[in-house]
Amino acid sequence: MESAAENTVTFESIVSTVDSWVWGWVLIVLILAVGVYLSIRTRFVQLRHLGLALKYMVKNEEDGVGEVSSFGALCTALSATIGTGNIVGVATAIVAGGPGALLWMLVAAFFGMATKYAEGLLAVKYRTESSPGHFLGGPFYYIEKGLGKKWRPMAKLFAAFGAVAGLMGIGTMTQVNGIYEAAQNLFDKDKQGLLLELGGSEKPLLTVTWTTIIVSAAVTFCAALVIIGGIKRIAKVSEVVVPFMAVTYVLFALIILISNYSEIPAALGLIVRSAFDVSAVGGAISGLLLKTVIQKGIGRGIFSNEAGLGSAPIAAASAKTKEPVRQGLVTMTGTFIDTIVICTITGLSIIVTGAWNTGNSIDGAKVTTYAWQHGLPFDENVSAFILMLCLAFFAFTTILGWNYYGERCLEYLTGSRRAITVYRWLYIGAVFIGSYLALNTVWGIANIFNGLMAFPNLVALFLLGGVVSKETKDFFQRQKRLTRRRTK
Repeated sequence: MESAAENTVTFESIVSTVDSWVWGWVLIVLILAVGVYLSIRTRFVQLRHLGLALKYMVKNEEDGVGEVSSFGALCTALSATIGTGNIVGVATAIVAGGPGALLWMLVAAFFGMATKYAEGLLAVKYRTESSPGHFLGGPFYYIEKGLGKKWRPMAKLFAAFGAVAGLMGIGTMTQVNGIYEAAQNLFDKDKQGLLLELGGSEKPLLTVTWTTIIVSAAVTFCAALVIIGGIKRIAKVSEVVVPFMAVTYVLFALIILISNYSEIPAALGLIVRSAFDVSAVGGAISGLLLKTVIQKGIGRGIFSNEAGLGSAPIAAASAKTKEPVRQGLVTMTGTFIDTIVICTITGLSIIVTGAWNTGNSIDGAKVTTYAWQHGLPFDENVSAFILMLCLAFFAFTTILGWNYYGERCLEYLTGSRRAITVYRWLYIGAVFIGSYLALNTVWGIANIFNGLMAFPNLVALFLLGGVVSKETKDFFQRQKRLTRRRTK
């Protein structure tokens, strides 16, 4: 047992070291810098045209060209971004970095909206119709076609990272693991149904309970039914499930805030103070701790909304549209919904109920479960069950969305349908084993591959900033001319 424990610590330490290197200050500064740069180049499109973006979000383009509607493409992207990061990730960031991490999440989201706008715009502008009615696009194509063929190695590097990220990171194991954590906490908190544990008693690397078996089997079966149908089935399911799950989750989270309305002013003050002064949550002022607050907030914010990672433009490229700017605006709303709306109310519910500071060694889904059990005016078991259902829907749709991303990356790399079929079954297999692995290790692996995706994408976004600026200016000038003609 000692040897197993030592091996577990060694493996976790390796993952943690690589994770901290990839998601170090270099990447965080790059993500923010590109977001600020694109905000300036687009004259803060996320402020000036958010209303128009929300309008386009629900109004499909009548004569657009593509595989799925703009709303379907957005829902596919949202299905991948609205996941356990909104429940588990927010809680983890606040527990590790304090309430101030939520403010840094919002800062990242504000500039991330401009980044997402640019990604969606470029995805449509440089997409290709690989076969009749089948459109392929994303960072790999706007790198290759926008920057030139000499940049193709960087495009292939992105596609490789994307395929692995979907298979081994955010798309599979983290999602089903989050469902398992919530279900285990609800149905078998003391693990009376434990069958096997390997890797130490405190942080086992592998856990097998009746809950893991049931969750793995159920989620894998449902995911396989949709994934085998491809993008059109994924989009069709996402168009129904994503709006339903988002509205349901927001309504219950708002009930928590309304039930604890008297705590909101103090919570907001604590968020702002602790974002810049860690002594606001106890202890001496420490530059190191303040860096942790910023890093956890921005890191989890990006993990949640994926702005700058280059995933959402893969879905945007399939939208039925002739206007790159229009799809850029629609894509931008994903960050607004995901982080500024959903993550904010999640974070506030965790803070107003005191779930982040209970003194217990709880994290992830358990923190949010605590907030719902103590914040909702229902029986604790009912509250935990509702949250588990929300998390299950969030995680399930993320599994679907990231399968699509991974397949498109692999299609760019190989062009082989056989390779995509093999990837699809490997992906389903990764979903199955996700429940059994340690949560910290799984999140670390997901963070690593997500971060690696960002580097080539951010370079391309910066170099193509002039294209984004020109396309934006031309589109809104045409819109003004059309408006003048209609009023004459």
